[in-house]
Parts: sequence; structure tokens; C-alpha cells
Amino acid sequence: METLEFEVSADRAGGRLDHFLCESAPHLSRSRIQSLIRSGDVLLNARPAAKPGETVRVHDRISLREPPRPPLRAEPEDIALEIIFEDADIIVVNKPAGLVTHPAVGHAEGTLVNALLHHSAALSGGTGAERPGIVHRLDKDTSGLIVIAKNDAAHAALAAQFVERTMEKRYLALARGWPRVESGSIDAPIARHRHERKKMAVAADGHGRAALTTYRLLQRLKPSDIGLAASLLECRLHSGRTHQIRVHLKHLGHPILGDTLYGGPVSDVTPRPRRQMLHAWILAFTHPRTGEALRFVAPLPADFLAYLDHVPAPTS
Repeated sequence: METLEFEVSADRAGGRLDHFLCESAPHLSRSRIQSLIRSGDVLLNARPAAKPGETVRVHDRISLREPPRPPLRAEPEDIALEIIFEDADIIVVNKPAGLVTHPAVGHAEGTLVNALLHHSAALSGGTGAERPGIVHRLDKDTSGLIVIAKNDAAHAALAAQFVERTMEKRYLALARGWPRVESGSIDAPIARHRHERKKMAVAADGHGRAALTTYRLLQRLKPSDIGLAASLLECRLHSGRTHQIRVHLKHLGHPILGDTLYGGPVSDVTPRPRRQMLHAWILAFTHPRTGEALRFVAPLPADFLAYLDHVPAPTS
């Protein structure tokens, strides 16, 4: 059983206990924290906390005991996959929007991993029983290319390419407004949002993890066509932080259409987007066994095409 210890500083005193713990232990959901408080697993000054809404004061000492959860284990499910490429070592899939990458709390089934287990008996050990084959992930509502490892050697080789940043990852994003500069870079560190645990944010100097995104304007979308000025941007990831493109484009002043977490309302867009308009378009890497240079392009999904007057052609 893991125990976390905290002391309340002056700048965080006066708030609710559950809010304090959400900020202090961002890997736990608010509902999970409230459950731990009610079960007596949160001690406030060495005594069980009375309730989630209890007020914390300066120098209060808080202990949070986190009983281990039963491990998730993914099961095969007959879910259709759009496979772009497959051999004895890897599978490249064009993931649709709405499909979660791997099981997690709240998404124990119906994921890409469940589909992969039905498709292939051979997958790498991944990073746990709930993530066989998974080398990297895409957000639920991001569509596009993801590479899967079918054995541990392939997994290690692909993971090394991610760490060494030799894997090319290009995305298409439909974003609000027209950028003043048609191409550029966003070099800004990213950290967990201080007050909203589901969000990430550009961090102040000296905090967060380094993150670099470069972008290029491909098309301008006119207000007369879709209800507002918007842009089709090609974004290249040079690091792999959570929600990186979404956070960086918001920081640039051009949040992604349909991104209700970072981009605000969508009622002024026609047709109204039903998800964040982000697509993992191009994925290029070295084959983990043969050393061959591989490059894949994912066709644009129908909801993207509804906004565009022409389909962009990939460049080298």
C-alpha cells in the first residue's frame, strides 16, 4: 500500500481537502480521492478526515493511503480495425476518433487493445497487462496512425526511436483563426494544470517538461464557408507530451476546433464538430528488425473533409 504525505502551505490553505488532494496527487481522480476519504484512508493531522469538504489550514499534515486496485487485464473483442500495414513485428493502424487506445479506469473494454487481442495472438508485453503492444498512444478523440509492437524486441526498438526523437509524427489540425505567421515553432514547456487535473498547460519558466511543436499553414477556411475564420495546420511533434498539440495551439491563440477541454464552445462552427479536429496524418520510422525506412499516410476522415475545399498532399 502506497502512502503519500503532504503539508499545507500558506498559499494553499483555506480550500477543500479533496481539492487540495486533486492538485497534490493528479494521478487520482476526484471521485477516487473522495472515496478514499470516506473509507478512512486519508488522515488529517493523524486522524481520519471527516469529509471531502473539510477545510485545510496552514501546516496541516495529510496522509493519503492508496490501496492497490485489482490489475486491469484486457480481453479480446471483435472490433473492426483499419490496418494500414502488418508483418511479423509491427501493425500500423488508422485509429478512428472515439476509440480509446487501451483499457483504463472507466474504459475497461471496447478499446484498441481489445480489438488487437482479437486480431492477433502475438503482441509485445507492452507496459502492463492492460497495454499489450502499445508503444505510444493517441487521445480518444484523435484519429489517425498508431504503430503496435508484436514482440518485445520490436517494442524496445520502437520505444527507443520515440525517446531519441527519430520517429516522424505529423498531424493535421483544424484550428480557430488564421495565424499571423504561416509557419513557425512553439517551444514551451508543458505541465499539469495547477487547478484542473484533466488539463495540461504551458508552464512558467523553469517548470514543466520541454516541448516543441512546429506548424505550417496549409489552408485558410473562410467565415463565409464554416461560420468563422479557421486554419488547416500541419503540426510536427518533436517531443511527446500529453495533449501537446492541443496545449500548444491554445497557447498560440488558435485552439483546435471541437476541443471542448482547451478550445471553448463549438456552436459557431458549421458543420458543428463532434470531437477535437486532430488527425495523426503521417508516421515515419525505421523498421525495428530490418532497418528499412517506413512512411505511412492516413487518409483524412469524413469529418475533416467536410471543412476542406481540397485535400492536402503530403510533402517530404
